[in-house]
Amino acid sequence: MDLREYWIDILLTVVMVVSTVVLILRFWQDITVALAAALMMLAIGGLFLSLQIKMRKVEQAMNARERTMRSNLEEISDRMAGKYDLAISHLDELVAEMSRRAYK
Repeated sequence: MDLREYWIDILLTVVMVVSTVVLILRFWQDITVALAAALMMLAIGGLFLSLQIKMRKVEQAMNARERTMRSNLEEISDRMAGKYDLAISHLDELVAEMSRRAYK
């Protein structure tokens, strides 16, 4: 796990926790409650945004992997078709040779 990828999530979680603590400890002050609630909502929004970015990266990686698999399958299919054609031509030659021997 690379911590550099998750530092934004960690920071936003810390902000959410601190704002919740401030909200609980200073419940009697209106401006403090409002500021803490705003920070908490900002942190939750940031976490959702970060989650969306990571989901998009996973989706892009899956699409790239799918394209790679498709090209590999096409390559394997082409190779198999070539081998099939080679085997059929070899069998045709053998049948022709057997036919010539049978008619002699």
